[in-house]
Amino acid sequence: MAFRQFLICVLALVPLLTSCLIKPEPFDETKWRTEVLNAKPADLYAPHEKDGLFYNPWMIPGDRGFGQFLKWRLSLRSKYPDQAKILKPNLVPNLVARIDALPHGSDFIVWIGHATFLMRFNGVYWLTDPMLSDRALLPKRITPPALTMAEISDIKGEINVLISHNHYDHLDEDTLRALPDHARIFVPLGLKTLVSTFHDGPIHELDWWQEHETQETVVTCLPSQHWSRRVGQSRNATLWASYMIETQGIGIYFAGDSGYFIGYKEFGRKFENIDYALLPITAYHPRWFMHYAHINVEEALAAYEDLKAKYFVPTQWGTFHLGDNPPGFPMFELNQKIQQMDLDSKKYLRPSLGEIILLIKRKG
Repeated sequence: MAFRQFLICVLALVPLLTSCLIKPEPFDETKWRTEVLNAKPADLYAPHEKDGLFYNPWMIPGDRGFGQFLKWRLSLRSKYPDQAKILKPNLVPNLVARIDALPHGSDFIVWIGHATFLMRFNGVYWLTDPMLSDRALLPKRITPPALTMAEISDIKGEINVLISHNHYDHLDEDTLRALPDHARIFVPLGLKTLVSTFHDGPIHELDWWQEHETQETVVTCLPSQHWSRRVGQSRNATLWASYMIETQGIGIYFAGDSGYFIGYKEFGRKFENIDYALLPITAYHPRWFMHYAHINVEEALAAYEDLKAKYFVPTQWGTFHLGDNPPGFPMFELNQKIQQMDLDSKKYLRPSLGEIILLIKRKG
């Protein structure tokens, strides 16, 4: 708590330095896309740990230390449409009652907020990056989650939890403590020790490309293009990941956090039946600072095509203000792109918080 208060005080000084604001660095989207496409798919399978630290072997990031962070905070901001500034996701209330009222055996997915989704198929619940707290260390939640801590604690059926990395908006101590003891948690390498201090139930630590089979479902830990850091943990001391969930008739890809990279094409090649692609559209401005670790809307649409998925499901918009862009801007831009590019809107699921999407199983 003291550390959080210290950071709040430090960041509160930033507005006082507005007289020192500098122009943001230019960013070449064409050059960046060329670099991404020139990366070698074989490097997705290469060693990715050295001297206790993890890295992305296909593309090493440039300097993104505190100096670059400070430069970002002191840079001029872009202007955004008023509609984007006020846009927030709607909340459909009474989620638990509506789930209880579903016909027996219904398979579904529900956006709880940010990167948190509740899914059920074959009678088993799955939860991604559970984050129900009011703050992600510093950023305050803008919209409420569709489930409460008490409702999460009260889940009686079998439940599996996927955690993509250790950033506070994806790994939340209070929410993990609220999980029922029987919850099974999957984490990338290096995170089991930390998570075990919050949760007494089973925890499985996975490396990239490692599979775990539970009943009729296989979960595969996959690369993502990101990084890790947390108070008490050194930068990149724990791995980051995305996940593929495969069960009879349903394939779901959960991206966690990631920049645009060759992994999406490889996953589309390796996994032939991706039905739902959960892809982030979040803090991607300023591009010169955010491009390596966060995809923008155009890249999310490209990743969806790379994955050859049937449906696109956006994640992480409208919950926390993490970059320059207002939290509602990604959805504002996504809606624009779908219209401008004349895309089939039925394939781009844009659920409200708490909205139940019934999953459609493949036949055969």
